[in-house]
Amino acid sequence: MQRLRLPTLVFVLLAVGATLYFSSLYAQLPDVMASHFNARGVPNGWQTKSAFFSVLVGVTVLAAVIGFGIPRIISVMPMELINLPNKRYWLAPEQRAETMDFLNGYFAWFGCALFAIILLTINFALQANLHPGRPPNAFPMLFLLASFLAYAIFGTVRVFKRFGPPPDNNSTGAR
Repeated sequence: MQRLRLPTLVFVLLAVGATLYFSSLYAQLPDVMASHFNARGVPNGWQTKSAFFSVLVGVTVLAAVIGFGIPRIISVMPMELINLPNKRYWLAPEQRAETMDFLNGYFAWFGCALFAIILLTINFALQANLHPGRPPNAFPMLFLLASFLAYAIFGTVRVFKRFGPPPDNNSTGAR
């Protein structure tokens, strides 16, 4: 559980900060908001303000479930239902605690990164609605999305490396 303290704190601070910031903008926003944008940042979809913020609440819960709920679900699932490379070794009783500790940390940080991207995307939409005559430049948003994709790919590679062949296989040279 020690591994979860910092990402939990980061997630909570993001949520509190977003709540304070977004609630300070709420009254300034139009009743019907641009909520979807093309690659150039031009709006092509709209929602009511209440629907927009309901979606924000929903994706916040989703990010929390991905970051902090999925590892708990995995920890109580039977091994047969878990899709993990070399799971017979990594989920054996002598390895399971260390494996779950890694997965808890991995998912917690992934949930924080996902939540940060969601908040930045929501802020892009809010800024576009607050300043319709001069919407924000879409390039930074595309850069952030590409960065998140790179983070997700790096994380996936890290999981496969971490749960590669068991150490006994490596010592005998078998792969």
